[in-house]
Amino acid sequence: MRILIVEDDTLLADGIICYLKQAGYAVDLAQNGEQADSWLASEHYDLAILDLGLPKLDGTEVLRKLRRRGQTLPVLILTARDALQDRVAGLDLGADDYIIKPIALAELEARIRALVRRGQSGGNPQISHGPLLLDTSAKRVWLNDVPLELPAREWSVLEFLLPRAGRIVSKEQILQSLCGWDEEISTNAVEAYISRLRAKLEPAGVHIRTVRGLGYLLEKPSNEIRP
Repeated sequence: MRILIVEDDTLLADGIICYLKQAGYAVDLAQNGEQADSWLASEHYDLAILDLGLPKLDGTEVLRKLRRRGQTLPVLILTARDALQDRVAGLDLGADDYIIKPIALAELEARIRALVRRGQSGGNPQISHGPLLLDTSAKRVWLNDVPLELPAREWSVLEFLLPRAGRIVSKEQILQSLCGWDEEISTNAVEAYISRLRAKLEPAGVHIRTVRGLGYLLEKPSNEIRP
């Protein structure tokens, strides 16, 4: 899962980035509004954490332009602006949550999980796929009702594939979901994560198919396949 943090307070941003990376998220940092607007227009993110008092372009304008482009990714405003009119204006512009600084990092991550869960699965944290059950809130997965332990990268790949079951996704799309711009992961690493997932899932009938030249396809369970 890839998150864009838009924050010009370097100390605060570093603390959030460190915490979220330890929790398994891929994180990019934009330190002004113009940079954030450019990245949001050209890159794929699953969520944005947006300050309002930004240099070059105010956070409210970043949000306004995002929604005018028709982009629906969840936006969590994290700001020191605590006036009622600011909160109302932010939510009216299309923010999904509005938080006043300071906030405990554990609570911030809980808000992130809630927003992404709402966007991916209609508020239900659990995604079922044949014998596989993934809980995005608890970050746990079961296979045939038995807990399955996955390293963080394999978990992230599976979390990316499950909502897209039945659709081809490219290595580059998976790669984007795994890492920010300050991290280096090769497409060979993606192949390795897929291979390890296959070894754990295919004996139970969960198949990830390689589509040559295009990417990977998590096949729908047999009882969900339509002619």
